[in-house]
Amino acid sequence: MKQRGRHRRRRRGRAVRGFLAGTALALTAAATMITASQATVTDGPGALKPLTSSAATAALRLTEEAVPPASLDRLAAEMGPSVGVGEALSGADRSLRDAADCTRGERRALPVSPTATRAYCWNTDDTEGWQPGAVTTSGDADDDGLWGAHRVIVSGWSGDSGPVADRGLARIALVDADNLNRLPYTWALLAVPVDGGRDYRGLVSQVSGMVWYQDKLLVTADDGDRAALYVYDVNRIHRATVAGEAVGRVPGGWSAHGAPYVLPAVASYRLSGGSGAPHPATVSLDRSTAPDSLVAGEWTLDDGDRGARLWRYAFDTAPGRAGFLAGDSAGRVGATEAYRTEATGVRGVLSYEGGWYVSRGGGAEDGHGTLWRQDTDGARGLRCGADDSRDCWSPRTESLSYWAQTGDVWTQSGRVLFALPLASIDRSAKQMIP
Repeated sequence: MKQRGRHRRRRRGRAVRGFLAGTALALTAAATMITASQATVTDGPGALKPLTSSAATAALRLTEEAVPPASLDRLAAEMGPSVGVGEALSGADRSLRDAADCTRGERRALPVSPTATRAYCWNTDDTEGWQPGAVTTSGDADDDGLWGAHRVIVSGWSGDSGPVADRGLARIALVDADNLNRLPYTWALLAVPVDGGRDYRGLVSQVSGMVWYQDKLLVTADDGDRAALYVYDVNRIHRATVAGEAVGRVPGGWSAHGAPYVLPAVASYRLSGGSGAPHPATVSLDRSTAPDSLVAGEWTLDDGDRGARLWRYAFDTAPGRAGFLAGDSAGRVGATEAYRTEATGVRGVLSYEGGWYVSRGGGAEDGHGTLWRQDTDGARGLRCGADDSRDCWSPRTESLSYWAQTGDVWTQSGRVLFALPLASIDRSAKQMIP
């Protein structure tokens, strides 16, 4: 029976790979017909321009603010013992659909070139009314690619419908990626302790950027009072004891807006660089620097006249500071490197071994986007085929996460979670555009 099961899985794997290849061919043909009729070619964003003046780098400074330990301890005492990632995954009762079960509309989110080697679609019944955002993995969290005994993918979402009080609530899906032929997942609400740890509120933010590094999850924030990033400890996952749409303490226990788990924030990073300080709209991890670093990019108008700033912060290497950014004794965190790109409408940013990968959204509602590899010498854009069209990336990828152990980049667009080798991106982006 075990042998026959393996044959079934192999046939299923071949079928999915064949489906992805067929989908890629169809998308490539469609893109060729579309781009052949276009009169112009997507302009390149040019070379990265270093930002070195004190005024430019001061604008990027953050200030760390810890949630008082007493508040966290009181909340933990009230809610009961926390659970680990592995325990939360053991109760995962939903699974993503693989590529063969995605709809035609969902598959439009896949890039034309290079092609995805893994693709999955989220269920509509538990993601309706929610906007997908950032992706990070246990490949970011630890250098062996595992968290405990598990390979894990974390997907960020924010509410975009329903009552006004619920809009913008942030949650994450914890996905068991041990078997890439089946991805079970469960939900956890992102929260912020209030009233000295006697209660919590939901984080209200678009989860456009997220990095899991060691035992900390850093999430982009736009919920006011100059918040830039919130920090969560994955060892502090608590169970919600009351099912319902409420958030926080309710009669009979604790509610997490329908999610079975909740994560309370342990710290935040605030903008401290004055009126010109950019919100980090997208973040990713770069393990090719020493020390490892958090890469950030700002949001700018799609058709604006100002390109985005790209920069990085170093992670702290001091004992007891796992997962926090390196700062001074006052908690001030400065950027260690900063650039400006001519690209506008930046969505996802990734940096690895000196190259910066920048994704932009599609111009039309269902149009494909672009992905550029930039450095201080110029830019290389993904090519769709024989012509010079560059509009062959996924329409909207809020973040890019590189899993160094496998060489894959993970991201999501619409209801589609997908991966492809970083090497295939580099092969497709060959021609330099100054």
